[in-house]
Amino acid sequence: MAKHKLARFAENLTFPNLFQVSFDHLAQHGFEWKGRWNEVFQNDNPITLELGCGKGEYTIALARQNADRNYIGVDIKGARLWRGAKTSNEEQMKNVAFLRTRIEMIDHFFASDEVSEIWITFPDPQPKKPLKRLSSPRFLNYYSSFLKPGSPIHLKTDSKELYDYTLDEVITPAGYPVIFATSDLYNSNYGGMASAVQTFYEKMFLSQGKPITYIQWQIK
Repeated sequence: MAKHKLARFAENLTFPNLFQVSFDHLAQHGFEWKGRWNEVFQNDNPITLELGCGKGEYTIALARQNADRNYIGVDIKGARLWRGAKTSNEEQMKNVAFLRTRIEMIDHFFASDEVSEIWITFPDPQPKKPLKRLSSPRFLNYYSSFLKPGSPIHLKTDSKELYDYTLDEVITPAGYPVIFATSDLYNSNYGGMASAVQTFYEKMFLSQGKPITYIQWQIK
């Protein structure tokens, strides 16, 4: 397994659409493409982030279905990002990139109004550490620094606890507009992109009879 990881880390360095910056470099020099992602993609299409993208299944699937948008998958695990970066390069997908960083550092990579949408798909629900939840007020503050006004955030998860926390303890008290919310996505009247793409683990959860929850809301 260690050899496979080392091989993937080495191959990651060859992918032109996979960005990796050390914490020291970021602290001293910043990220050179912050505010310039349109140059990376060579267009001015809207940018969508998938946070905690893992192997990039959702990022790739969304990009295949929406050629007029740019997609960036974000994760800290380089061995996982390898799969998405490799697939997107093999398919010569021009609207996909990947960023290796901790989500806590996400505001260092995007400028004000540079991002038009965020997807949070099946994140760690952090049952004992609510401050680490990617839908917590702490993280929403990070996102607000670079989201365009009115941009949607999507949370899709099999965790009812995370769904309830986000809706009842974060969104409702803050008065954020809710576009759609359901505790059982595939038994609702929803017909958008959240039901058009299913990851490997999502299919597994569904086969086990676990309902998939979904919220779409705005933070500004």
